[in-house]
Parts: sequence; structure tokens; C-alpha cells
Amino acid sequence: MTLSVEAPPRAVLSTLPLREKVAYGLGDVGSNLLLDIGTLYLLKFYTDVLGLPGAWGGLIFLVAKFFTAFTDMGTGVLLDARRHVGPRGKFRPFILFAAFPVALLAVVNFVGTPFSPGGKALIATVLFMLYGLFFSMMNCAYGAMVPAMTKNPDDRAQLAAWRQGGATLGLLLCTVGFVPILDRFAHNPQQGYLAASSLFALLGLGCMWLCYRGVTERYVSAAPSGARPGLLASFRAIAGNRPLFILCLANLCTLAAFNVKLAIQIYYTQYVLNDLSLMAWMGFFSMGCIFLGVLLVPVMVRRFGKKPVYLGGLLIWAAGDLLNYAFGSSSLLFVLFSCLAFFGSAFVNSLNWALVSDTVEFGEWRTGVRAEGTVYTGFTFFRKVSQALAGFFPGLMLTQIGYVPNVVQSDATQEGLRQLIFFCPCVLALVTAAVMGLFYRLNEKTYVKIVSDLEARRHPAGDA
Repeated sequence: MTLSVEAPPRAVLSTLPLREKVAYGLGDVGSNLLLDIGTLYLLKFYTDVLGLPGAWGGLIFLVAKFFTAFTDMGTGVLLDARRHVGPRGKFRPFILFAAFPVALLAVVNFVGTPFSPGGKALIATVLFMLYGLFFSMMNCAYGAMVPAMTKNPDDRAQLAAWRQGGATLGLLLCTVGFVPILDRFAHNPQQGYLAASSLFALLGLGCMWLCYRGVTERYVSAAPSGARPGLLASFRAIAGNRPLFILCLANLCTLAAFNVKLAIQIYYTQYVLNDLSLMAWMGFFSMGCIFLGVLLVPVMVRRFGKKPVYLGGLLIWAAGDLLNYAFGSSSLLFVLFSCLAFFGSAFVNSLNWALVSDTVEFGEWRTGVRAEGTVYTGFTFFRKVSQALAGFFPGLMLTQIGYVPNVVQSDATQEGLRQLIFFCPCVLALVTAAVMGLFYRLNEKTYVKIVSDLEARRHPAGDA
């Protein structure tokens, strides 16, 4: 198929107002406030408060995240099948209304139960699955909305940066603020987890409301009459969209690496560095480095393009983890090298969202069908599979390396923690760089031609 070389239409060149970019970024502040309290602290709640073995905690993550991978796909089908789009838009209603059960369940996940270990594990799994179901509705609609907001590649890169900035702020608040609240309830950890999760859930809900109020959908298409798309069609859409498929594979690696690091860092600071308060300092400085990276993303993308910046971020990330594995035995060096790794990850995590938005137009150009929801949730399906594996793997490995809660860990266990938090993410970052470098071919020049060609299809020469 020959690509048109006409300049993009004027509408594509319009820019979003700053207030709307800020509002969109607040959506990921809220989303991550609701998500990261589970990513960072739920496994430790399972092992240290509920008294479940680490492998059981990992199994809960595995089952619940695999379940939500499919609920993501279901959400995509639901979004693309909407035929009657009201004044609130195609995606915005899901952002707001699903946030209420998400906030409630984010707190309920930290409720202790007096049952046997098997009963505790069963209830925890069901609660986490319900949480994931509503989180899918909220977060998938939020991410899939970008192509409906703008077709401008620069705007999309900036929205991705604002989104990653919001995610980083949410993660920073969870990293810095959660443990001090727990410390105030040292006599009753269960109450501490409930107090901290309630506070962060309320803040997250408020941010989702501000996002809903502040964004606008400009390019909305309702589903045509006829058969509704199904899950099988959704999987076919993923397999037929080569750039999307490569991004999905890359995200299997990067998200697993990032989540393993987040899950293990509380164990590493407490049992290897013997300074749990370091979590707050490490979070403050490393998240600051992520903010710096996020601010640089639009500038770097304009100068070098998305793919080179993405690859550069992966190499910086890998270098930081490798240096930490070799030399990060003190608190100062741990924070320093963690800052380097998180700085590199900022480019990777920011550009994931800009790159996946571009694959919407690629899929439309290739198949003639525009499916923001299916494309985005196909992408998040692989991310949830990655999260499932990343949640299961640390729990399993904690058991394998001989972790015992609330005691001094053996030398072998400490070495296992070092390998989990540094060596594994480093290897996964390098694998991702190889996959993206060799197989991802959708660059800025090709994207502009695709958008121009799509516009020509919609408005052929000679149309009145």
C-alpha cells in the first residue's frame, strides 16, 4: 500500500491547552495512588499481617492479575461497542463512575480476617479480583481516551509525559507517605494499613474527579450498527498490529522489571540496609529523578524521536541497576544508583503511552477499523499479564531464598534480595532494548504519512 506524502491536515496540528494536559496528568496521579498502595505494600501485608507464606501472596497476585488481564480486554470491547455516545463522551464516564468502587476496594484489600490461612488467601484473592475488575474500567478508559483528545504527535508525547509525571507523583506520595503512617500505628499494624490506605484512596478519588472535569474528547466515533466486536476479534486486532504487538512484548519485560523492583525494595531497605525509613528518602530522590526525565521527554523526542529516546532510557536504567548490584551496599550508593535507574525508566514508561497511541492510527490504516479501546486494552492485557508474573515471582522467590518475616535474614537471603531488586530488572531492560531496537519500525515520519493517508481516505479529492 502506497502512503500519501501530503502534509497533515490543520486539525492535526492544533495543540491542547495546558490546563487540559494538567487535568489528564492528574488522572494518573489518582490512578497510581489507588494502584501503588497495593503494588508496594499489599504483599508485605499478606506476609507480615495476615501471616501468609510469600508464595501464597505471590499466587494471589498471579490469579487476580491474570483475571484483570481479561477484564481489560472486556473493557476494550465494551468501549468500542458503544453506539450511543452522550455529552459526557465515550470514555470519560468510566473514569469517574468506576473510581468509587476502586477506592472502596483499595481499602478493603487491607482488612484482616480471622480465618485459617486458606480462608484468608481465598478472601484476599476475591477482593483483589473485584478491585481489578473496576480498576480495568477506570484505567483502560483513561488510557484509551488519548486518541479521542488529539491527533497531534507532539500533544500525544506531552500527554504521555504529563501522564508519567502524574504516575510518578502518585508513586512518590505512596513511597514517602505510606510508611510514616504505618509507623504511627506500630502497636497495631492492621489499623495502620487501614488508615494509610483510606487516606490515599480518598486522594486518588479526588484526582480522578478532577481529571474527569478537565479533559475533552474531540475525535469520538461511535460503533457502527451491526455485530458487536468480541474477544476473539480483539486478540486478532493485536496480532495483526505489528507495532502494537512489539510494544506488548516490550512491556512484558519493562513492567515486570519495574514491579519486581517496587515489590522488593521495602524488603531490601529493611533487611539488607537495615533502614526502613530509607524508603521515604529513596522515594523522594528517585522520584525526583523521574520527574526530571519526564520533563525532558518532549524535548528529547522532538530532537531525536521516540524510539531512540526509549532505547536510551533502557540503557540508563540497566546501568543504574548494574551499578547498584555491584556497589550499592550502603544507603547513599543505593539511593544514588537507584536515582540513575529511575531516571532512565522515566523515558521508557512515559513513551509507552505515546507509542501505543500511535498504533491506533496504524491499525486503522491497515484494517480500516478504528478501535481505540481494543488497541489500548490489548496493550494493557499484556501489561496485566506482566503484573501477574511480577506479583507472583517475588512472592515465590521470597520463599525460595528463605525469607522469614521480622527476623534477621541470612546472608543467602540477603543476596537473593539483591538479585531480585537489581540483577533481574537489569536483564529485563536489556532484553527490551534488543526487542525494540530490532523489531519496532513505526517512526515519526511513517506516522505522519499514515495520518495524512487516513485523512485523504475520509475526504477524497473532489468531495464537496
